[in-house]
Amino acid sequence: MIPQSFIQDLLARVDIVDVIERHVPLKKKGANYFACCPFHGEKSASFSVSPSK
Repeated sequence: MIPQSFIQDLLARVDIVDVIERHVPLKKKGANYFACCPFHGEKSASFSVSPSK
């Protein structure tokens, strides 16, 4: 199992929006970002990224 301290350190250093945006185009809506799910062929943006979480 991955140590919790490693996970917390990684989250503090990396911007999750930047990481995901390298692979999926995101659109900001309010405090969150949305895109079409990269795992399903869909037409509406149901994939959400919350930088605060």
